[in-house]
Amino acid sequence: MTSTAVQESRTPAADAPIQWTLDGAVAVVTMTKPPHNLLDDAMLEALVAAYRAAVEAGARAILLRSALRHFCAGAEVETFGVTTVIHTDPVKFAALLEGLESIPVPTVAALNGGVLGGGLEIALTCDMILAADSAFVGQVEVAVGLHPMLGGTQRLVQRAGVARAKEIAMLGRRHSPQAFERWGVINLVVPEEELGAVSLTWARQLAAGPTRILGGIKMLANESARAGIAAADRRQVEINAMIWATEDRKRGIEAFLKTGPGTAVYEGN
Repeated sequence: MTSTAVQESRTPAADAPIQWTLDGAVAVVTMTKPPHNLLDDAMLEALVAAYRAAVEAGARAILLRSALRHFCAGAEVETFGVTTVIHTDPVKFAALLEGLESIPVPTVAALNGGVLGGGLEIALTCDMILAADSAFVGQVEVAVGLHPMLGGTQRLVQRAGVARAKEIAMLGRRHSPQAFERWGVINLVVPEEELGAVSLTWARQLAAGPTRILGGIKMLANESARAGIAAADRRQVEINAMIWATEDRKRGIEAFLKTGPGTAVYEGN
């Protein structure tokens, strides 16, 4: 990896719906499909492929953002049953969620503009969500006679509880990011002009951390969210052993003993 601040990791086709670059150890993954990043199978598959390629290139955190006016305004409805079938295929659906949620590095979503339907569902697969104060957010599928088809309902339950998730998905309203922050869906709302800098700062801090240890935290949190505390407890000792074998664990403890807490420089192994 070069020492320059931003390193181009590959050169996607100019019309590719997903672009990505490395900023140090942060993969900045950008949705670029005009006009509003509407989702179809090709875009979802490109997103998973970008995550995978970024990690293979050495990324230790991922920042997901949009280059357009809106983060993502939902699905390309007219392609349902034609080029968009992932919501009907259990194997493809499981692979999508595994590829987005279980990627072994922290993921941060930076929300701007409209974050609606499938756009919110993609954001909910990220470990942390930041939003511009001008964004508007909603699980709005009921307005067109649908329900959230990419796991949004259950992920809203994880973050906001059953009653609030039912309200969000059943009423299908657009909400302010501040409301979603109060309900525990969004981690932080910032002024629109600060979204890029603040979200990149979060991603850089995560990328500078002990990557495999953060991966262990992510594994336990995801296991608890999906299968309950008892299921996570059953994996605790296994994951303890995994992180204990890392070089970053050694670096962290050695630095703590020699120079105090917060002084370790982690390398991600």
